[in-house]
Amino acid sequence: QVLSLVIPTQLQRVTHQTVHRLFHTRSCLFMVLHVALQAAVFGEYTWEVFVYCWELQFHLLLLLLPYLLLAGNLGCFLLCSRANPGKIMLVLFENRKNCYKSHFLVLFLASFSGTVTKSNAASLVKVYAYDGVLFQRGLMCPTCTVEKPARSKHCSVCRTCVHRFDHHCVWVNNCIGASNAGVFLLYLLSLTATAGALAAVTAAFLIHVLLLSGIMHGTYLDAQGQEHPVEIPFLVQHLFLTFPRIVFMLGFVILLTLVLGGYSSFSLYLALTNQTTNEWYKSRRFGGSPHLPSQPQDRPLIYKNIYSKGIWKNLKEIFNPPTVLERKKK
Repeated sequence: QVLSLVIPTQLQRVTHQTVHRLFHTRSCLFMVLHVALQAAVFGEYTWEVFVYCWELQFHLLLLLLPYLLLAGNLGCFLLCSRANPGKIMLVLFENRKNCYKSHFLVLFLASFSGTVTKSNAASLVKVYAYDGVLFQRGLMCPTCTVEKPARSKHCSVCRTCVHRFDHHCVWVNNCIGASNAGVFLLYLLSLTATAGALAAVTAAFLIHVLLLSGIMHGTYLDAQGQEHPVEIPFLVQHLFLTFPRIVFMLGFVILLTLVLGGYSSFSLYLALTNQTTNEWYKSRRFGGSPHLPSQPQDRPLIYKNIYSKGIWKNLKEIFNPPTVLERKKK
């Protein structure tokens, strides 16, 4: 409120529209930024680090490792942002002459599609049980006008209900749900590994240069003419003056590795405990625990994670989500 008195109304309106455009509507801006940052980092790595390391006779496999990780990461990136399992499966079924029954086709699509529609909502309701705290039976989505299956949520950015909704990721310009949660986890892990590999190779090159120069055992004179042994700040300054772009890139990828490592660890924790980001965030209001006992109506609601089935089964479910057909077999 204080800032609103100082900042002009027109500037506030423009800022609000810009923030809404960036984070509350589907836009390719962050995808372009994502690719541009990767291109800039790998351009510097290829142009300088790779060439210098090759001259210093680094092992070729070590130098190619970041490229291999990048290829895997770009594959996961494309799958997260573009893959549509429902449409792919529809084509496959239309090509099979022995599958003509429409109700079976709808059931199959409901099992693989990440979005909740009027045609598959009734089937998706049977996939997960309602926990009675975060997810209540019989609630309707006012926008899509369908019954909300357990673990689903309406995404205001994509304007659709998403089955096993995790979050909307601006970097892949898509929702993360049942159909691409496993690929998204691989995307995060491969991106972290790529940044870590770049940092490791670049750091190894700079340390190798310092060892060859012998500067680590030298001394320097300060402004008063006093002699001091070389310390880490002096070495960093020396490297920055000698290889400014390489040192800047190293600092960036180290920071990126730490941030991505933290987020990847959190995402892996959610996968191992069979939670989504949406469920974890909402459960903080109730407190969380692994199992759900019967709760009397007169007591406050306490959230219990009823979807966890053990580490290995939870991890398997991320890559192979349960379907209506599987639940019927059980």
